[in-house]
Amino acid sequence: MANRMLIFGMGYCASRLADRLRAEGWEVIGTRREARDGALAFDDTPSVRAALQSASHVLSSVPPARDGSEPVLDHYGAAIRATQLKWSGYLSSTGVYGDADGAWVDESAPIGSGRRKARSEADQNWQDLRDDMHVFRLPGIYGPGRSPLDRVREGRSSRIDMPGQVFSRIHVDDIVAGVIASFEGPAGAYNISDDLPTPQHEIVAHAARLLGMDVPPLQSLEEADLSDAALGFYAENRRVANGRAKRLLRWEPRYPDYKAGMQALLD
Repeated sequence: MANRMLIFGMGYCASRLADRLRAEGWEVIGTRREARDGALAFDDTPSVRAALQSASHVLSSVPPARDGSEPVLDHYGAAIRATQLKWSGYLSSTGVYGDADGAWVDESAPIGSGRRKARSEADQNWQDLRDDMHVFRLPGIYGPGRSPLDRVREGRSSRIDMPGQVFSRIHVDDIVAGVIASFEGPAGAYNISDDLPTPQHEIVAHAARLLGMDVPPLQSLEEADLSDAALGFYAENRRVANGRAKRLLRWEPRYPDYKAGMQALLD
């Protein structure tokens, strides 16, 4: 069987993966809400089912809907389960771990205790769908056109003063590399994150210095006047361990910390 990838949800990460695979000679078909840029409409059931039947690899990057439902599993889960594939995968979130009070969490940590209950249920449902399922738990994602550098340039960055608060993050190209490494690796859940969880305010300060701009002042949460969604990120504090992906997939982040990643974006 030739290498043919069907990707549900051609978003930021999935599009980057598709570009890499196509450059390596793969055929990649994706879905979007509406047919455009060569992708199928998600609800074009006959075309999507035909693409699934010819696929060797299937990946979903579609998160749960606002009502908690899982669009891909609801529409195509039974067909994905029944299709003969070489590999299957799902892009999940490290938000499934909830708050760890700054402690390290690996894949053995329980999921479902945090604010992302639907994400946790989706994570488990995808694992249960197939024996060859690879679930990638991703922290904050950055890369070209979507990084602290862009937000600082545009004046959209605040530096929040919360002692002890850290975040993990990952460059989009390291996600792509992790997915590709898993093609020859065992199924299961994997944290794909860099090696250096860091306070948000240090990231913004470093981005400003790289750009030769003034470092924004430290603010409290109240002074920053963040949206409810943004405030949710500060309600949880954890360090994400990536050792399982390194051991079992032989994956190493090309950008092991935010300094390496942002310098590459500038270069």
